Amino acid sequence: MANTRILPPADNAYQYPLLIKQLLLSAPRYAPDQEIVYANKSKYTYTDLVDRIHRLANALTDAGVKPGDTVAVMDWDTPRYLECFFAIPMIGAVLHTINVRLSPDQIVYTMNHAEDDLVLIHDDFLPILESVKGDIKTVRKYIQLTDEAQAKSTSLDSAGEYEALLANAHNCFDFPDFDENSIATTFYTTGTTGNPKGVFFSHRQLVLHTLAMTGSLSAFDEMPMLRSSSVYMPVTPMFHVHAWGVPYAATLLGIKQVYPGRYEPELLVDLLKEHGVTFSHCVPTVMQMMMATESIKTADLSNWHVLIGGSALTRGLCDAGAKLGIRMYTGYGMSETCPLLSTTHLKPEDLELPLEQQTTQRIKTGIAVPMVEIEITDPDGNPVAHDGDAKGEVVARAPWLTQSYFKEPEKGEELWQGGWLHTGDVASMEPDSTLVIKDRIKDVIKTGGEWLSSLDLENLISQHPAIAAAAVVGVPDEKWGERPHALVVLKPGEQATLEDLQDHLKQFVESGEINKWAIPGKIDFVDDIPKTSVGKINKKLIRDQLDN
Repeated sequence: MANTRILPPADNAYQYPLLIKQLLLSAPRYAPDQEIVYANKSKYTYTDLVDRIHRLANALTDAGVKPGDTVAVMDWDTPRYLECFFAIPMIGAVLHTINVRLSPDQIVYTMNHAEDDLVLIHDDFLPILESVKGDIKTVRKYIQLTDEAQAKSTSLDSAGEYEALLANAHNCFDFPDFDENSIATTFYTTGTTGNPKGVFFSHRQLVLHTLAMTGSLSAFDEMPMLRSSSVYMPVTPMFHVHAWGVPYAATLLGIKQVYPGRYEPELLVDLLKEHGVTFSHCVPTVMQMMMATESIKTADLSNWHVLIGGSALTRGLCDAGAKLGIRMYTGYGMSETCPLLSTTHLKPEDLELPLEQQTTQRIKTGIAVPMVEIEITDPDGNPVAHDGDAKGEVVARAPWLTQSYFKEPEKGEELWQGGWLHTGDVASMEPDSTLVIKDRIKDVIKTGGEWLSSLDLENLISQHPAIAAAAVVGVPDEKWGERPHALVVLKPGEQATLEDLQDHLKQFVESGEINKWAIPGKIDFVDDIPKTSVGKINKKLIRDQLDN
């Protein structure tokens, strides 16, 4: 390490720790009366938010929560969850955002593995934990969350109902300073094999991620996703990587926030119209559901900016959105990266084109956001050329990447082999630093000695006017090793045949985009494509179903 100059501070100089509580300082100053809305149920101001966070901190402390304890949450996307994003880590405890879409056995595994001490649980999820309460090892108490006049009765050891506890709690809490490297949050990433793995983030990491996200989504005129005048509605579950970290950024800015509760496509669109939502983020499958509603036909979407992540933004979806006036952007990251690594980065000349002609840039994985290093490496760890053709694995460095997996240091070492976080994604880098993801390493189709990107094929299939969604996997083939097999969902009222789609793909063979052997010999027309608990296409399950 370099022998740099370090000067001693004044004896009384304050060593300012980067803590989540500091993210809460600005909104009450900038916008004390700005609204935070809960679907069609309630609303309050940023002044109220701060008051409620203080009350929640006191209620949790009264329930026995201490610094270092783990407090889990099972709720829909609500302002209550936002309060938990702040109050729990601000008292020095760890927030565990439970993935409510996991199986009961997996939920129990994550609770026991995280060593949860207290759980805040919505009425809707009581039956899940009541059925497995004998297997839950460390939880001492539960706090009930309800949207009704009275919480449901339960056999769990309840410490009371959330609103009643807040009403009786003191509205001032002295949030302490502590080491900024203290763990603030944890959650579990669900791979396709084995038990979920626990990732964790410190106060320092979350503050730096929030600052970088605010700069990335706010500062550039070409990408005005998150501005002081924005109206924000998440359509990514708050249990999934802190809703991509955007609630922290939105609260820092003091903008209007709309929390939809349980995701119902028609309600989402109604909220979008009622509140003039300008910024959301979601996976492609949720966007497809919203675009299929009747309500969206009467919505003015010309100022709706949507960050798409979790799965690739296809040309077909981006084009369909552009016809409705929706401005879609690609965001890239993973649970282990907090998650933001890169986003679409438009240039002034891109915006001079009609929206429908901007798709090529919008569907690329984008450019690394400030403070992120991204490299493409070969199997030996050597960087490949940034020529748009050479492919390799995406590896990353940034100050907010999880440093290991909780209680699984050997898997953490695999993740950080060679001092870079390994994403498991195959990509190329263009000369202007634009990242283009080609596939997951495990999803690349190896056919006839060549590598075929399942994402590229999905993108081309999606451009057929009758197709709403597509998934492509490799299936074993005696002659070629693997052959592509596609699942497609038709748009309502549309029809297409295997031959129609094969003919559609032949134009891309003629233009040189794919080889003729890339055209799937088998295409299944399905009502829905299997998804993971966070809405991604579940290709392992598809392969397993096809094998059987």
